[in-house]
Amino acid sequence: MKGLKKIALATAVAAAPFAAQAELKALNDSAMGNVTGQAGVTIELETKVSIGQFKYTDEGSFAVNDIVLGGAGVTTSGATAGYNDLLDQLKIDIDVADDGDAVIHVGTLDGNPIDWGMTAGSMELLAGGTGTDSTTLISNMSGWGNLAQLDMRVDTATDHLNIVAAFDVQDMDFDVDFLGIGIRDMTVTGAGTNFDYDGNGQTADEELAASGGTAAEGYDWSTDAQQQLAFGKLTNYANVNLDVYKGAGLGASTATNVLRVDVNNVYMDVNIADIQIGGDIAAGTGQSIGSVAMDNLAITDTKLAIYGHDISPVTTP
Repeated sequence: MKGLKKIALATAVAAAPFAAQAELKALNDSAMGNVTGQAGVTIELETKVSIGQFKYTDEGSFAVNDIVLGGAGVTTSGATAGYNDLLDQLKIDIDVADDGDAVIHVGTLDGNPIDWGMTAGSMELLAGGTGTDSTTLISNMSGWGNLAQLDMRVDTATDHLNIVAAFDVQDMDFDVDFLGIGIRDMTVTGAGTNFDYDGNGQTADEELAASGGTAAEGYDWSTDAQQQLAFGKLTNYANVNLDVYKGAGLGASTATNVLRVDVNNVYMDVNIADIQIGGDIAAGTGQSIGSVAMDNLAITDTKLAIYGHDISPVTTP
């Protein structure tokens, strides 16, 4: 009897994987329909990243040195404003829609915009081979701001990656060394309510006045808090909407299978509080030549085709 029991146990163990497989096979396409609408994946994240050098090499090289990415507190002005140096409170939602599209939404755990900061010691052009020539393009870069929206969607019908972002730059400083120019206190914000976002011939202010303060640019927030929030993202933050995909070259180009970037729209205001020229820019002894402001900057219907090319040999007569 003991021998029979051992044989029975061994048989049951051996048959278990086949029984499980039989259950899996029973979950056919019809049964899979019962799991639609289930929650996707959420990733909570806090991080700080340091990169000693990023280098792109062709024949010569382009290098970015001493990169730090994190919260606004990685910059001096961001830390003074009370932020820490971690890129934190991030919540990334990843879903696959019913049509197969991949949908990624970057939000926050506390409902506030994500504060970000970055610094870079220098950006340089370097000679290739045994050459020693170099040019410092930009140095002492430091900037921080807020990310109010980042949504990405991979569309299976078009094979396009669509990216929609809303952000601002609260403060950015950098030196353009090879030109002897210093940029101080640059900000990037939304175009505000004096801009016509939907192209109907009326600015948001004009639509607000006409509606009695309840609607503008396609948003009705008299009873909808989500539309109020969306309108704030539209007007208070720089807006970017673009598609990235594989496509053909532009115009008369014969290039195929190139990297295409279609900029559907960019709306923003850009202000530079102080431009310095001459002297020791990094030491702060440059001479101020004033400020620059760009109001209602709109970039639309812009297309880029990016691909590699052969370098023709240089011949001398």
